[in-house]
Order: sequence, then structure tokens, then C-alpha cells
Amino acid sequence: MNQAKLKFAIIGVGLIGGSLGLCLKDKLGDAIYITGLCRHQSSMDKAVALGAVDYASSDLPSVVADADIVFLSPPVLQIVPMVEKILPYLKPGTILTDAGSTKGYIWQHLQKILPKDIYYIAGHPMTGREKSGVEAAVKDLFVGKAYVIVEDTGAPPEAHAKLMSVLQYTGANFTTLDIAQHDRCASVISHVPHVTAAALVTLLNRSGDDRESCIKLIGGGFKDTTRIASSNADMWADICMTNGDAIASDLKNLQNILGEVIGAIERHDRAAIHDYFAASKACRDSLLENATKKFDPN
Repeated sequence: MNQAKLKFAIIGVGLIGGSLGLCLKDKLGDAIYITGLCRHQSSMDKAVALGAVDYASSDLPSVVADADIVFLSPPVLQIVPMVEKILPYLKPGTILTDAGSTKGYIWQHLQKILPKDIYYIAGHPMTGREKSGVEAAVKDLFVGKAYVIVEDTGAPPEAHAKLMSVLQYTGANFTTLDIAQHDRCASVISHVPHVTAAALVTLLNRSGDDRESCIKLIGGGFKDTTRIASSNADMWADICMTNGDAIASDLKNLQNILGEVIGAIERHDRAAIHDYFAASKACRDSLLENATKKFDPN
């Protein structure tokens, strides 16, 4: 980065936006000035008090005017309407990036409205916690985690370089995917697991007369498997609406897999069931070993 103070705007100073703000202020200090858009005064006060932003407001012009980079971190369905609102206040050369968990829907709409001198570089930090809000933000949230940068949105190389000169301070492991591949992969490794975790909680909740007895038996296995079911409902509803084809297709594949297991159980086919568990264990162990070598995730 050059010596001029970088002006960085965060739209949605929650877990992800707040964590990014904390990280950048920790690494860059006074070399960066961060503004944040919050809906409520209590959120503004928290964001400033925690040090996630230098200035917080619900007033769009005061947050995004003269920003070099705008980081969009609201629920996915709010990203395009938000861009429409902020466009009149952006200076030429402003870089827009985001933390949206789906990319195709956003780019399909943004490419129709963005001026040629406003650049969108799609991003997706593959990290999070089951809690939301700026009070859950931590400065090291991105360290060692995969962070997807989509390069097929037409932004010039110098815009990419400028964005990455800032995002590098997150300590994330950056990778590039095209838009369609990102959405398919995100469905398999993030979206469907969230739907499944919620389904397991729903299964418990629908266990009828056994519900209270089941709750008494809850231990680490259930807590670990369903941890992500505590995530933000608005965010996940938007994800399902904007990546529906991939999620529905993968859920049908999962349904077929469960159908195979059901059939083996009903046939009392122990060998088939054993092979199912053994294959999944071997695959998971190998995947985690390879991921650790490549990314060293925390």
C-alpha cells in the first residue's frame, strides 16, 4: 500500500465485518481509516468501543463517501440492494468486495448496474462462528482459513493487487475459483452441512414423547455435529434462496446416500454398513491430513 491513509468501509459490522475490522486495525493501525454501517445505535457503539471501526453510522453517504474499498457483509439478498443504494456516493476506482456465501446470484445482478469505473471483486472467507454480531468478532478469525477470491468479474489487475495488499493481513489462505465452481463447492462443504445440522436438531425436536429423555443424553457428539445449527437464520435463508439449484441437487444426492444406508440397515447387511463407515472414515482422515498440509487450518 502507499503511504496515504487507506479508507476502508464495512457494510455490516457483524461477526465477519467486525473481525476484518479488528484484524486490519491491529495490523495497520493509523495507516487505515475504517468506517462501518450499522443499523442501530447500540451496534455502532459496540463496533467503535471494540475497535472494529474508527467511525460507525447508519448514514450511507458518511460511511462510503471517498472509500477506497467497500467490504459488503450483510446477508446475501441484501448485497445487491445495498450496492444500488451506495453507488451514487462512490468515487471512481472504488473497489467493492464481499463476504457473500454465494456468488452467482450477486454477480448476475451487479454486472447489470455497476459503472465501468467501479470494480467488483467477489470474495468469500470460509470461516465463521456459531454466534453472530460484532460482539462475537475476533481479530484472528481468518487466520489459516480458506478465502476464495473470484477473478472473473472483470476488475483490472491493479484493483486486484490493491485489494490483496489489504486482505493479506488477515492471514487467510487465498484460493481462486470461478463463480459457478465456487457455488457448487460451497454447497457441498458449507451449505448442505448447515442444512443437515439443522435437520438433526429438528429430528430431536420431533422425537415426541422421547424428546425430554433425549435431551438428557445430549453429549459431545450431538453438540459437535449440530454446532453450526446455531448460525444466523437470515443468512442461511438467503444462502438457500441464492444457491438453490446446487443445494437442492446435493441434498438429493445426500438423500440417496441415506437411502442406501437405510436399505442396508433394514436388510441387516452388516458388511455393507461396515463398509459405509470404514470408507467415510478413511476418506475424512485423508481429507483432513491433506487439508492440514495445504492450509494448516485452525
